Amino acid sequence: MARRRPRDYDGPRRGGLCGRAPVSEKPPGAAVDIVTFGCRLNAYESEVIRRRAAEDGLEDAVVFNTCAVTGEAVRQARQAIRKARRERPDARLIVTGCAAQIDPAAFAAMPEVDLVLGNAEKAQAGAYAPQTLTDGAEPMRVRVNDIMSVRETAGHLIDGLKDRARAYVEVQNGCDHRCTFCVIPYGRGNSRSAAAGEVVEQVRRLAAQGYQEVVLTGVDVTSWGADLPGQPTLGQLVARILRLVPELPRLRLSSIDAAEIDPDLLRCLAEEPRLMPYLHLSLQAGDDMILKRMKRRHSRADALKLVADVRAVRPDVAFGADLIAGFPTETDEMFENTLALVEQAGLAFLHVFPFSPRPGTPAARMPQLARPVVKERAARLRAAGEAGLGRHLARQVGRTLSGLVERPGVARAEDFTEIAFTGEAPVGAVVALEVTGHDGQRALARVPILEAAE
Repeated sequence: MARRRPRDYDGPRRGGLCGRAPVSEKPPGAAVDIVTFGCRLNAYESEVIRRRAAEDGLEDAVVFNTCAVTGEAVRQARQAIRKARRERPDARLIVTGCAAQIDPAAFAAMPEVDLVLGNAEKAQAGAYAPQTLTDGAEPMRVRVNDIMSVRETAGHLIDGLKDRARAYVEVQNGCDHRCTFCVIPYGRGNSRSAAAGEVVEQVRRLAAQGYQEVVLTGVDVTSWGADLPGQPTLGQLVARILRLVPELPRLRLSSIDAAEIDPDLLRCLAEEPRLMPYLHLSLQAGDDMILKRMKRRHSRADALKLVADVRAVRPDVAFGADLIAGFPTETDEMFENTLALVEQAGLAFLHVFPFSPRPGTPAARMPQLARPVVKERAARLRAAGEAGLGRHLARQVGRTLSGLVERPGVARAEDFTEIAFTGEAPVGAVVALEVTGHDGQRALARVPILEAAE
């Protein structure tokens, strides 16, 4: 069996889709190609870019929506830009996203690049209009403003994502925390929340279009509401959505901070089956000293208590986590604490990141580990993740799972288990699947039984 890409691979996605191969063809007949790197929020915003570009009349262009979470992500973006220029010598190449926001000069210095747009500018109406791309006779090569001055978010609500089985709703952007390894706040700005009423209305529209699942996404989703009047919590937003949009079958959360899960969210997990039983935790490490040096706001004990508390009220829940291997000053003993956390917390889905020093961050100035050590620890963490996934999959054998069909022959269970099934079912449908085994990466199931529409 061909080896699949590791789950933490942060390569480019073409056209705002969720495929992760670094090379693909333009959509037939399309004049504008969008190449997306990184997170689901970027994928959401790439759809906004696609629509803005079409409204503005942009033609014969490639827009790169970049990621800055690792140095490798930036390297891949630069590589993709150079490749695009060789393949489309006459196209306009536009670079935006977090890497462009943080270091616009570096991209503007590339001879292949025609325009650099900031994260705030990329979603603005008219950003891609031909008359705004030049200033008189000279091209405006850089349009990047101070992201810290941005106070609003979600002014670009959209009705779903092209060719996706589920829909994403951006409820929050930016981050107020300053983890020592992270540059994302400098690419996204401070935390800001979409108004609850706007979120509910968008979810209602998506459900009316037939989406069976909506995902609430953002940079730091659990901080939602802290900047709104009355400081409502994410749990209160979730409860409001489920109460006011009863026709929505499934609501899911994207990655969340273990330090910010509120009592209302825990109550929703306990009482509302439409809130999907999967939490992807931004843990980063399992050793208290490393967590302190990362400037994280939770301890190892906090993480284990959270997992136990959620499992106590929702036994069918599954957990994933982001973990960094080889953080500066990490000793063998400290790494072993992170490694042991995978089994102790029962983590089934890991995103493992070999530590990558980001210029300008405190962690980049700390004593660095040798790269072979970082890579070896990342490999061990991935192996532990594969073992955890195997244990999770083994528990699914013999069960009948409700799966949302993502693409032909592949569905996603409520607890995020990927299921390969024989037979046919339309993309976007929810089907009942009897799990007969697994291949170490995903569950294997019989021909689906389509659930009767209510």
